[in-house]
Parts: sequence; structure tokens; C-alpha cells
Amino acid sequence: MTTTAFITHRECWLHDMGTFHPECSDRLAAINDRLIAAGLDLYLSFYDAPQATPEQITRAHPAAYLEELMNSVPEHGIRHLDPDTAMNPETMKAALRSAGAGVLATDLVLKGEIENAFCAVRPPGHHAERARAMGFCFLNNVAIAACHALEAHGLERVAIVDFDVHHGNGTEDIFREDPRVMMASIFQHPFYPYSGADCTAAHMVNVPVPAGARGDTFRQIVSDVWIPALRNHNPQMIFISAGFDGHYEDDMGSLGLVESDYVWATQQVKALAADCGHKNIVSVLEGGHALSSLARSVVAHIKALADL
Repeated sequence: MTTTAFITHRECWLHDMGTFHPECSDRLAAINDRLIAAGLDLYLSFYDAPQATPEQITRAHPAAYLEELMNSVPEHGIRHLDPDTAMNPETMKAALRSAGAGVLATDLVLKGEIENAFCAVRPPGHHAERARAMGFCFLNNVAIAACHALEAHGLERVAIVDFDVHHGNGTEDIFREDPRVMMASIFQHPFYPYSGADCTAAHMVNVPVPAGARGDTFRQIVSDVWIPALRNHNPQMIFISAGFDGHYEDDMGSLGLVESDYVWATQQVKALAADCGHKNIVSVLEGGHALSSLARSVVAHIKALADL
């Protein structure tokens, strides 16, 4: 039996924010190509992402915000919501599939059909606040999945681990007042979106690091800060906002992580889940825009999830 699901949808390729925009469909193509070249496709269970339903989305976002997004879709061309976040006619199709991937992954894992899952989706989600699209994000995919675990499956405690180079301001915004959800993150600071360093809530374990920080700093934070806090929280399920733009080859940020750092972090999350008495992990793609390092890092992350 395969232990790891790979969830995606062709509609995620259709969202387009304009020529030369770094958040483009080439990212998913690079991941697919690397996955097949590595022979990993033989060891994974593949699923098409469904569309997330309004009921699932509105656990994390107000209904009026979802309606506003749907009404903002242009009939043709590209419409900017802010200087770096834009829609084309297919954007909401992609966004609904991206959110639906996390929901399906949560269902598969909690029903015992699979141990863990990776969602290869775009647009990403962790910058999407409760009622604001920004930072290439429209719907907060990982937040919608976490809410699904809490509300549809009745879990009492979950955790979201975020190792994207940027702070997941949207995830913090949605769960700042909800201690059922612990967020543990590392992010370059000061850096876009210029947040995360000032939240004092005990369940928000956000650790800023300076530009130039490398794997040794990352690993020390995971070992000394994340893991003790997460173990104390004792989550029944762990979500990963898997951004790979902290890689030293990715000029979207200025950190110095490499594939082995992502493998190590994935192994730490798996060990933590085991300590908490389960294997329930859902990982959702966030950033990562240098195509080669993105594809190599995702494949290394998936191999660690699948114990390959």
C-alpha cells in the first residue's frame, strides 16, 4: 500500500497573473517532471482535487469575501487586486481546486485511507487573510483544511508548520484568536509582508530570522522552539505550509536552506506526529519560484513523507 497521496488538478495550471510573474504554472510542471524523473510516481496515490465548497471555505473566510472574490474575476485579461496579486478568468477555478485539495487530503488521512498527503496546488494560500487577498494568495488553503479537520472531523487540536521564507500573515490572522490551532513558523525578517514578529499569543510560535540565515539556524529553531511548543500542544493532526523559497537558489528571499534541511524538517514533523500518537500530516505547497530548486526540494520533501 502507498502511504502518501499526491493531490493536484489541471485547473491549477490555468491561473495566470501575467507574463514573467514568478507564481506561474511552470512551477507545477517542474514538480511533475522531477517527480517522474525520480521514479516517485510509482510510490504515490494520485488524486484530482475537488472544488472546495462554500461551506468549507466560509469556516476560514467570511461569505461576503468569497462573494467579492467570485465577482472580481475578469471576463478576459488580467485584473490586479494589488500590485503583485492578480486574477485571470480561470483564477477562482484554480483557487477552489487548491482549497479543495487540502480538504480532500484531510478526509483521506483522517479516514485512514492514506498516512499523509502533499497538495501540489496554486495559487498558494498562506498570505490570504480572513477577508483580504494578497501576496499571490486568494483563499487560505491550509487554514481551510485545518478548519475542516476541526469542524467536520471533530478534532480538538491541530498544528500548522510553515517554513516558507515569508511570514504566513493570513494563517495568523485567521487563527490568532483560536488556541485550538498552533502555528509554528520561521520567516525572513524584516521582509514581506512585514508581520509576524510582534504576536504574543502563546499558540503563535513565529520565529523571525535575519537575511542570510542558513540550515543550522533553521534546525536549531525547529529543535529548540517549534518541537517543544508543538509537543506541549499535542496536535491530533499537523498541516505543513510548504514554501521552498527559503532555498539558497531562490532569489525571492535571502535564506540559505537546501534540500537536506527540508528533508530533516519533514522527518522532525513525522517524528512529532508519532510522539502524538498518529501519522496525520497534510502538506500544501506555498512558495518556491526558482524552478529547479523548487522541484528538487518538493521531491525530497515527498520522499521524506513517504519514507522512501
